[in-house]
Amino acid sequence: MAGAIQFLSLWMLASVQAISMVLAQDGNHFVHYDFRKADLHVDGMASTKDGRLKLTNSSKRATGHAFHRTPIAFVNSSFSFSTEFVFAIVPEERTSYGQGMAFVVFPSIVDLRYGASTSYLGIFNMTNDNKTENHILAIELDTNISSQALEESDNHVGIDVNSIASVEYKDASYFDEKVGLNKSLILASKQRIHIWIEYDGENRLLNVTLAPLETPKPRLPLLSRSIDLSKIFKEQMFFGFSGSTGTIRSHQYILGWSLAIGGKAQSLDISQVMDLPRPPPDHLPLILAVASVVAFLIVAGGIGYLYQRNRYAEVFEQWELQYSPQRFSFRTLYKATKGFKENRVLGAGGFGKVYRGELLDGTGIAVKRVSHGAEQGMQEYVAEIATMGRLAHRNLVQLRGYCRRKGELLLVYEYMVNGSLADRLFDGDNLSWSQRVHIVKGVSSCLHYLHEGWGKVVLHRDIKASNILLDEDLNGKLGDFGLAIFHDRGATFEATRVVGTIGYMAPEVTAMGVANEATDIYAFGVLMLEVVCGRRPIEPERSPGQKILVEWVASCGRRGALLDTVDSKLAGNFEAEEAMLLLKLGMICSQIDPQKRPTMKDITEYLEQKKRIPHISFDTAAFGIPIVPIISDETVTAQGSALSFASFLYDTITVLFRGR
Repeated sequence: MAGAIQFLSLWMLASVQAISMVLAQDGNHFVHYDFRKADLHVDGMASTKDGRLKLTNSSKRATGHAFHRTPIAFVNSSFSFSTEFVFAIVPEERTSYGQGMAFVVFPSIVDLRYGASTSYLGIFNMTNDNKTENHILAIELDTNISSQALEESDNHVGIDVNSIASVEYKDASYFDEKVGLNKSLILASKQRIHIWIEYDGENRLLNVTLAPLETPKPRLPLLSRSIDLSKIFKEQMFFGFSGSTGTIRSHQYILGWSLAIGGKAQSLDISQVMDLPRPPPDHLPLILAVASVVAFLIVAGGIGYLYQRNRYAEVFEQWELQYSPQRFSFRTLYKATKGFKENRVLGAGGFGKVYRGELLDGTGIAVKRVSHGAEQGMQEYVAEIATMGRLAHRNLVQLRGYCRRKGELLLVYEYMVNGSLADRLFDGDNLSWSQRVHIVKGVSSCLHYLHEGWGKVVLHRDIKASNILLDEDLNGKLGDFGLAIFHDRGATFEATRVVGTIGYMAPEVTAMGVANEATDIYAFGVLMLEVVCGRRPIEPERSPGQKILVEWVASCGRRGALLDTVDSKLAGNFEAEEAMLLLKLGMICSQIDPQKRPTMKDITEYLEQKKRIPHISFDTAAFGIPIVPIISDETVTAQGSALSFASFLYDTITVLFRGR
């Protein structure tokens, strides 16, 4: 009898354990450490062959997805869910992180095949981004700045609702109880990171918390957002992950995952979370085999080392560690430009030269070598370079990074294959009318972003045709921020030096040394006239009355012959209504009184014909340029004592041969 009771007790205990295991792995409640045993749908680059869930590999511009195969049913508006997982991002390059990854709640696994790579993280694409019918929630772990997402950080966590542009994001960090402050975390650190995502349906609150693997869950979340997911989710939703690569690749891993619907997810057992794969072992036998050869070459190698050290010598200080993702080694730039050979020169001026180069992955770059003789203020200067590199707009030449040597600074930009707007207007193949209008609209959109679309106002201070660069599709991109400054919105920058290019400088610049949005707008107005008329702002060789572009267009406007100023190279192939719009808008921007100039927001809406352009009287309005003793196409800089972002360029005359 006692034996029977004991057998029955053991049977009941085993049954309870079996039932518990089933419940722990059902569709609404599961824990995974070995993803080979998980019921997952994987596609693209994603795989689980070694037990780890790996979303990406070494493929370029590709995506990987992994979703729990069974959808979750949401039967009422007060549902809640809780999940936690351990992830790691391992970039292939030291100076670039590549793209990020995301935890995604999605209505249909099938639709994921339309998710684009690179900045869209395999979730959205150009067609469906920001559509309410997506019904998508994503928690992005992003390691890249992009114009699509608009975030200004390459190391952030964001909440995405139906769009890759986050409704809320913060730089990756976690709350440290010991110091009572948030500590930064590098997402692409090749280290395992723990993340908790919790949604309280009753209170409509979404919390996102993360920490290093060995750190307990912080008391305070990184992100806490009031949001009603019942208005976003359908009755059945899939839970999973999405990752992507661009030209820079990273390996993205999920190493443990727990999820619960309607309750708290089971805490992950850290001891069961897999380590990252070990890097390939060193080839010790090969090293031993060549040891004798290495010893024989020590003397020659020593001489070569001294030569190479001097060739590639750099200046590096401790404070530059925070800018390491934006820093290139001189060796990389030397090889990319084939040793800065003369046949690689794109442009030359008082600042030095610009060289064309290619990185190892084939990416084209332009390298500007800037000479400087002072180290004072260098830290502030490099900080501004890093800030400039975070600006993201499709019509902005991307500043990719820098390198510093003694007495020399090298700035690295994306390469523009079609050179500058000045090249095409005056020296190269003629631009069609539609191409000219497209370029003007693109530059207008970029200036609107710089003036009103960022945290601070960015003043370019040297807008001109030679600083508008053209990509392979002839999109106009604003470049050369050597004279740019940042200032708080609503403030006016009072310069210690007069800088700019004659013909584009507003009267108040030379009279008072001020710089604000209106001075950039004056230069943009002259640029519009230059594009329509096909001539430079000042041409001393022309007859009296035609030397200065603004005054010549004004005189034609006074006698009702405004269209006579359109570039003769177009041979009449232009839209008269558009030409009148650009000419009048250019003159409105070029008025002497800065209070009468429109804002870049107004200008963009005028160009898109969303607003009617105001009337301008050529008989009563005042136009013109500041009176200067020398008329040339040079950039003016009156030397001052302050060292700033602009003060390294004492003369930025630029002659572009082809490309930039």
